Amino acid sequence: MNPLIHETPDGRRVVRLSPDKRVLFLTDDPETIRRQLRGELDLSMASVDEKDLLDDINTDTMTPAWVCFRHRPEDIALDAYAGLLDEEGKRVFESRALLDGGFEVIASGQRKGTGSSRETAPQCEKWSGIHLVIAASFAPIHERNNLNLGQLMGSYEQLERLQAGEDVPLEEFTSRYDEVTRVMLESGGLFPFAAKYAAGDVTVPTPTTPIRPMTMAEKIIANKIVGAEGAEVYVRPGDVCLVHVDGGYSHEFTTAQVHHFLAQEYGVDYRIPNPGKFAVFEDHLLYATGVARMAPFTEEIETLRRLQREFQQHTGVRDYSARDGVSPGICHQIAREQFVDPGDFIQATDSHTCMGGGNNALTYGVGATEYAGLIYSGFTFVRVPESIRFELVGELDPGCTAKDVILHILDTYAKREETLDRVMEFGGPGIASLNMDERATLTNMATECSAKSGMVEGDDATAEWIAPRRGVAPEVVRARFVAPDPGAEYAGGVHTIDLSSIGPMVAEPGDPTYGKTVGGVGEITIDIAYGGSCTAGKEHDLDLYARVLSDAVKHGRGVAEGVRMYIQYGSETVRDYARDRGYVDVFAKAGVEVIEPGCGACIGCGPGVSDSADHVTVSAINRNFTGRSGPGRLYLASPLTVAASAVAGRIVSYQPGMFRETAAVQTS
Repeated sequence: MNPLIHETPDGRRVVRLSPDKRVLFLTDDPETIRRQLRGELDLSMASVDEKDLLDDINTDTMTPAWVCFRHRPEDIALDAYAGLLDEEGKRVFESRALLDGGFEVIASGQRKGTGSSRETAPQCEKWSGIHLVIAASFAPIHERNNLNLGQLMGSYEQLERLQAGEDVPLEEFTSRYDEVTRVMLESGGLFPFAAKYAAGDVTVPTPTTPIRPMTMAEKIIANKIVGAEGAEVYVRPGDVCLVHVDGGYSHEFTTAQVHHFLAQEYGVDYRIPNPGKFAVFEDHLLYATGVARMAPFTEEIETLRRLQREFQQHTGVRDYSARDGVSPGICHQIAREQFVDPGDFIQATDSHTCMGGGNNALTYGVGATEYAGLIYSGFTFVRVPESIRFELVGELDPGCTAKDVILHILDTYAKREETLDRVMEFGGPGIASLNMDERATLTNMATECSAKSGMVEGDDATAEWIAPRRGVAPEVVRARFVAPDPGAEYAGGVHTIDLSSIGPMVAEPGDPTYGKTVGGVGEITIDIAYGGSCTAGKEHDLDLYARVLSDAVKHGRGVAEGVRMYIQYGSETVRDYARDRGYVDVFAKAGVEVIEPGCGACIGCGPGVSDSADHVTVSAINRNFTGRSGPGRLYLASPLTVAASAVAGRIVSYQPGMFRETAAVQTS
């Protein structure tokens, strides 16, 4: 039970602040935060300007990668907000600062908890004594993780009343949720709720929504409702239901915590009913020990690996561990290659799970608590999400890619929060001009838009790509396609994007939301160019790198002097594809370092990580949060722009023939 919830003598349930506890305001002034942490300053909502509260606090800031090497929440809390740095790169929160500060409420600005799905972020608050989180808005996975932990979330107005000494009715904090979520919150989180459900003390009724046209996400959810198998069911946004999960996966960054929670909740001899539907991957930390700043955490990293092996052996889930030091690949890439099919509902412990939506499936990330619950039961609780539709028309310029499209969407629709907590549905005639890897790029970065997920309509290209990878005829794949009904409702609207109007884009350091055209960022000299990650380590991405670098080598050019370029494969299949086409020789001639499959620099754990704050990186990964890939400044761009910039030594877009006027080969 949340300690801020009290019952009055007349039976009402209210939220009341403790007289001996404090409220922490995360402002845009680091010194103001430090003074609060030191006990020198106490602020009130009545005196704080909302505009001064920090926006876009991402989960990397709350718990950077090295904090996530710990799997026990009480250990994670020791370094809460370790990634919040001042302009000089110094920590604002020292070790134990939040834990020892006597706080029970924390307040910030818009889009709290963007980025990774890591549940360690809300855990670092809860296990530091925070039980009420105040923000203007929350990223969807982060909000769900708070709910699963029984954390109350509220508004500025509610906080002002609480600080004035008022008892605020609990229903004001929970009324915006469905009845099931309210019970879960009041029970203290997902596991206490699951116990009540198992005991029959609470039920989740089948939706009774009348016949209506549905979006793709709505149709998939309606088709998998527990207790309604074979029945014709309709749902609408806001409906709550229990839904069968077709599969899922975790990786060595998250599996240990899942294992810990299951043993803690159900005993060390716990069993899961359908291990063949789930998997573990070794992809995130494979190269961490090769990064100097990760050296102090070698023992903790090995503990995570050991606990994942223990979990896999205990449960019998599918095993995608590294063999002889080489990973089969990044979980999202392998999942789309091997087992995410049209119409599937897939859950995994990583925010980029939505990449599978390129296969015409509903896929999104969840926290360790929720994953532990669904892998134990085979189903999960779902509140039907709203959708926003993008009708793509036209074709991209040869110098542009799907990465430029999603950076445009981020800078336009996500910035206005039109994608927030919605499924981004992609369709229209322009989809036919994008191959399956490009479609996966769009859905992969739906989470950067703070969306629930991303989905692409199926077509012949979908069937012809999936069929040989499953050993079935294309007709079998087509039979699974899910399409929106005519007249389906889109709360976020229907937006037409003319692909021919998109130019090469760059997201400036700090957040993928804020983009500019390549020409609009000015003269940016670079030190590192990185191509890889789930977003940009696919087969077509390798085609793009090779196109630019072949052109450069042909005209006597290579990676510019003083620049290091890295290309990392997304999977063994991608590696073999590149070898078969002779790309490896091209990369070698250009002076590129090629890396075996894994997440690598994208998670700050592998070659390509910057070494100092002065370093500038242009990268094809999905996130450029401060410190995520080293202390330097990181710009996001397409594979074409990354490769062209590596040769030019500065951020430039690629145009065929741009290297003709050069002489000698330049290699780093």
